[in-house]
Amino acid sequence: MPVIILHQKINAPRNICFDLARDVATHTETTSQTDEKAVAGRTEGLLELGERVTWEAVHLGVRQRLTAELSKMEKDRFFEDIMVRGAFHSFTHEHHFKTTRDGGTMMTDVFDYRSPFGLIGRVADRIFLEFYMKKLLKKRGLLLKQKAEALYI
Repeated sequence: MPVIILHQKINAPRNICFDLARDVATHTETTSQTDEKAVAGRTEGLLELGERVTWEAVHLGVRQRLTAELSKMEKDRFFEDIMVRGAFHSFTHEHHFKTTRDGGTMMTDVFDYRSPFGLIGRVADRIFLEFYMKKLLKKRGLLLKQKAEALYI
């Protein structure tokens, strides 16, 4: 199972970053390259503990749907979403937020996933999927940083 860990320094308070990371509209904005949109469950506002959202997006040229549930949350510090239904065999995505010495935020994504199709899925991970997911998450983190800093400054 690949695990992707990414860190993003954001010059904005932790509570702003935390709320933007679970805001449906911000998620849609930061994943516009995949034409992602919420189509069921919570489709606007802030995701809360236990809520589900179904995302529709185009990944690797294929329109897909994925339903995730916000399964754990510690206000302004951490939340976790898990795949309930979708193309992966499974995934857990942790979002960590720590205040830095200068009053900003260190946002850390831990994306732990398992591809479908056994051996074929593991080969796909090595050839392209892990790279694709890392690039997607990095871009989302950078766009979230830009939005948070624009709101704060």
